[in-house]
Amino acid sequence: MVHNAYDSFQLLDNCPARIDALESYNSKLFAGCSDGSLRVYSPPQSSYSSSSSELCQEPYVLETTVSGFSKKPIVSLKVLASRELLLSLSESIAFHKLPNLETVAVITKAKGANAYAWDDVRGFLCFSRQKRVCVFKHDGGGGFAEVRDFGVPDTVKSISWCGENICLGIRKEYVILNTANGTLSEVFPSGRVAPPLVTSLPSGELLLGKENIGVFVDRNGKLLQTERICWSEAPTTIVIQNPYAIALLPRRVEVRLLRSPYPLIQTVVLQNIRHLVKSNNAVIVGLDKSVHVLFPVSIGAQIVQLTASGNFEEALALCKLLPPEESGLRAAKESSIHTRFAHYLFENGSYEEAMEHFVASQVDITHVLSMYPSITLPKTTMIPQPDKMVDISGDEAALSRGSSGFSDDMESSSPRYFLESEGNAALESKKMSHNTLMALIKYLQKRRPGIIEKATSEGTEEVISDAVGKTYGAYDSSKAKKSNKGRGMIPLNSGAREMAAILDTALLQALLHTGQSGAAIDLLKGVNYCDVNICEEILMKSNNYPALLELFKSNSMHHEALKLLKQLLEESKSNQSQADVKQMFSPELIIEYLKPLCRTDPMLVLEYSMLVLESCPTQTIDLFLSGNISADLVNSYLKQHAPNMQGRYLELMMAMNETAVSGNLQNEMVQIYLSEVLDLHAAKSAQQKWDDKDHPPERKKLLSALESISGYNPQTLLKRLPRDALYEERAVILGKMNQHELALSIYVHKLNAPDLALAYCDRIYESVSYLPSGKPSSNIYLTLLQIYLNPKKSAKDFAKRIVALGSFESSDTTKMMESVLSSKVKGSRWKKIVAIEGAEDIRAGLSSSTDSGRSDVDAEEPMEEGNSTVMISEVLDLLSQRWERINGAQALKLLPRETKLQNLLPFLAPLLRNSSEAHRNFSVIKSLRQSENLQVKEELYKHRKGVVQVTSDSMCLLCNKKIGTSVFAVYPNGKTLVHFVCFKDSQGMKAVSKTSHGRRR
Repeated sequence: MVHNAYDSFQLLDNCPARIDALESYNSKLFAGCSDGSLRVYSPPQSSYSSSSSELCQEPYVLETTVSGFSKKPIVSLKVLASRELLLSLSESIAFHKLPNLETVAVITKAKGANAYAWDDVRGFLCFSRQKRVCVFKHDGGGGFAEVRDFGVPDTVKSISWCGENICLGIRKEYVILNTANGTLSEVFPSGRVAPPLVTSLPSGELLLGKENIGVFVDRNGKLLQTERICWSEAPTTIVIQNPYAIALLPRRVEVRLLRSPYPLIQTVVLQNIRHLVKSNNAVIVGLDKSVHVLFPVSIGAQIVQLTASGNFEEALALCKLLPPEESGLRAAKESSIHTRFAHYLFENGSYEEAMEHFVASQVDITHVLSMYPSITLPKTTMIPQPDKMVDISGDEAALSRGSSGFSDDMESSSPRYFLESEGNAALESKKMSHNTLMALIKYLQKRRPGIIEKATSEGTEEVISDAVGKTYGAYDSSKAKKSNKGRGMIPLNSGAREMAAILDTALLQALLHTGQSGAAIDLLKGVNYCDVNICEEILMKSNNYPALLELFKSNSMHHEALKLLKQLLEESKSNQSQADVKQMFSPELIIEYLKPLCRTDPMLVLEYSMLVLESCPTQTIDLFLSGNISADLVNSYLKQHAPNMQGRYLELMMAMNETAVSGNLQNEMVQIYLSEVLDLHAAKSAQQKWDDKDHPPERKKLLSALESISGYNPQTLLKRLPRDALYEERAVILGKMNQHELALSIYVHKLNAPDLALAYCDRIYESVSYLPSGKPSSNIYLTLLQIYLNPKKSAKDFAKRIVALGSFESSDTTKMMESVLSSKVKGSRWKKIVAIEGAEDIRAGLSSSTDSGRSDVDAEEPMEEGNSTVMISEVLDLLSQRWERINGAQALKLLPRETKLQNLLPFLAPLLRNSSEAHRNFSVIKSLRQSENLQVKEELYKHRKGVVQVTSDSMCLLCNKKIGTSVFAVYPNGKTLVHFVCFKDSQGMKAVSKTSHGRRR
């Protein structure tokens, strides 16, 4: 016997006749005797109330005897409480009105019935008679109507309703009878020795007996589970009283728990037990001439018994049966039992199961952590001393937890776990410590979400309070505070966050002790409340630098983290043999750490990025760019600490988004490029190896920047250029200053590169043509044409304007002019030299030119004659290649008279073709427009020919009066007539309404 679930009490003794049936009604007991009489027993009048609905735990006395209640011995009795009826089974089934026992109905067809079942919800009665099963329905009064009659293959031994169907236990098997169509469905065979037994469960399921085994099936006869109830012997009757199943065996009554594995709870031994009947509050046990009642022991008392004897699972199962109004008591008892059960399991080596019960008990985590002396926790008032006892049951002595914790620090001489071999003892101690810590990790991980959520919400409330002006002035300034830069100052008397700090600190240590460094790092990467001082000390001792970095990072201790990274980087460089350390702490790790800090602390990023700028220049500059740090700030910092990387940074900035780079930075980048080229020029000039036609990478980069960038200051750059070199750069800069004539002069006279001059003109022409309000101008080509036709004049203008721009000192002007004028004709580019005559004619021709854009072309001045040289082949090439972009009339006026018409064919032929084609197209367009005009006029004439007939009945659509002889107006549809005055008034009203609507808007 495990514990007493029921107390046996003898209710009556020495009945005059053998008792064949028993039933209770309120506090009364009905005994059907073998002589056909019905004896009613009740407690003494002085000890009970007539309105009591439960059996009393005291000897009963005979209240009345109903002789001749039945002609034959009474087989069974059943009280139908909802209908105030008593059902009796004897020679037939009869119904008696309660409480006076008046017979109200007798089912004569039930004569010879041996088993029955009552469905109280629907008022249906089914009974078996020989090989027939009949169904009757109560009509609500005193009568019963037959519903169905079914045939079955054999005599029914046991019967029970299962929903709308009936489960039958016949001689060899169990079947389900479908009451709708009468079909039988086999369930499984019954036992060979014991008769079949069908018991209905409160859930609507069935418990079917097979010898000494009880099998659970659903309403359709399908097996529900693999577990079985195993009785000591085959029961003859089973009564269900939650949470127990009480079975009548040949020599005793067994009580088993209705929960797997269905353990034996109690055994009641009585002699000659014949009946087992369920009452409202007890179980009635009938003997030949006496009656005993099994009164259930209170749930609280059973829980105490089970807890004291160590049957914690059964105690927890009983806690669920406590009434809802005792929910507080239930929670307290469950917590107490879970805690005691957890200590029991922990001391017996079932660490994970113990932690599950600690979780279920909702005991404070400090209670569990006190069993782990190897775990260092923050010093707070919440941690109990390990040697304290906690009263967790209220009725039992407290359990000691001093020997429950297994750790690396525990004494190896513990008598319970002592092993003779010292080696085996050490191994066992290590294993035990690892297992206990693994169980602790699972426990803390289960408790963590709720505690962290409370701590986070508490921090949010504090931030909101601060935002509305509330402060924590009530906190004692002498109390300890946790400094956490990532989460601000957290007062330790803040319960949720203090508990979170204890939990996370313990969890981190447990993970480290079990070698789970990766899990420890994951913990630190998320929201955590680890104590910085304790964890930093532990991580430093174990050289777990990755986790230490995450600890610093999660607490916004970025300076400490970066100092540690700097130290580790220096150590990895000094100790080249540690390849794994060098790989783990590479410069890229600093860059990755700095990335999230770009928005919050750009100066810190710039400070520590200098450590890796030289070794990882591209990644570092990408850090600046991706972090959205101010370009001016980065440029200034690089200029001061790493000037050699300044140009690289600006290049990448321009490559990403040129429009986002300020003009100052663009100018600075071009200045850096120019400085590089000037340094190269100085070095090669010193070695007399400079050639202005060479284009090393530095010059290419400078030229590309000068052409593509628009934000630099060209005048400043122009002053830095040398007098006798870098002519191409000078031409590009002059072009940026809109000094196109000077730029073209350099291309033509200094660089002797007509192709570059032509490309320059193309760029200018296309840039002007793409302007929103500008028209494509051919003046730039006429400027180049003038330079080809009058080189001497262009050289003079070049020298004058260079001086005006301040590119050279006045003493250098003469040298510059001589340099330009003394340019030698080279190669096949300079084929003809002719004198330009008729300057007056050219002047007259240019003065009448209608070209609109001539900002750079001085066409009013005459060309020089005499010693001037004309680059006629370049002129002809220009005209033939760009004929569609040049004003033909002006170009012809500029050409020398000696120019042969045959040489102008490549220029004139396409020009004339294009002109004639345009004239023809315009003529066609003119004709089409004239035709369209005629069509419109014709349509107008048609509308004017319209006729409107005004009669004496014609009405004005607006005023609904007759038109008469008044002046009228006709709407465009030709049918609607209105007075002309009405028409004018309506138009005026529309105008006024539009004006007022516009004012409202």
